[in-house]
Amino acid sequence: MKRLLLLFFIIFGINIQAQSEKNDKLYFSDALVMHLPKYNKEAKAAYKYRQYEEADRLFDKFVETKLQGTYIDDFKLLNLKDKEVALYDYKKPVYLLTYASWCIPGKGEIPALNELAEKYQEKIDFVILFWDKKETAKELSKQFNSHINVLYVDETRNNHSYVVENLKHSLGLPTCYLIAEDREIMDIRRSVFHPFDISKEESFQLNYEAIDSAITNNLIEKSNKPEPVTLSVISPK
Repeated sequence: MKRLLLLFFIIFGINIQAQSEKNDKLYFSDALVMHLPKYNKEAKAAYKYRQYEEADRLFDKFVETKLQGTYIDDFKLLNLKDKEVALYDYKKPVYLLTYASWCIPGKGEIPALNELAEKYQEKIDFVILFWDKKETAKELSKQFNSHINVLYVDETRNNHSYVVENLKHSLGLPTCYLIAEDREIMDIRRSVFHPFDISKEESFQLNYEAIDSAITNNLIEKSNKPEPVTLSVISPK
């Protein structure tokens, strides 16, 4: 009887701990509410005085100290068949890239992304989110291979304000979110910016190396890392 009671309290304690850990999670949207106004004020001043290196430093610091380690909200988006898709529907780590038709990617960015989606298709879910009408997103989707999921948010329909406010208006475009299997945000990065006069091959190489490094360091290594195992030993009476 004592052993059964002891086992009950161990299981009960584990459940309480798991529930506590769940409730202790800080979500991306909440972190933005707390910290985005201060970041915006500092970044706006840096851009006003053309202090671009300082602006980049502020962005990196904001991500590293306030957003990394938070958990992405379960945003609801639409695929090109107008079916609702939630970010938590994906079971693998997610490489999420927010785009828009008025954002002009580097010459080699999409080819690099296509090749890496082919390489990591078994381990990563690649998601492109367009801030455009369905027709525009559908046309732009032709640039991406079949291993990349293309979703969209049409602001003119005015039913995605929560997503728009948190994902688009907060950090600008294009922005890449590296999201672990448990939906923890491992990193947030902006696309590679390089001179327009470099060759397509050079652009491809720069983008390929940057994206591959981000995926390897933030998603692949985390998913391959074994979880710690805690053993409880009950001494016989």
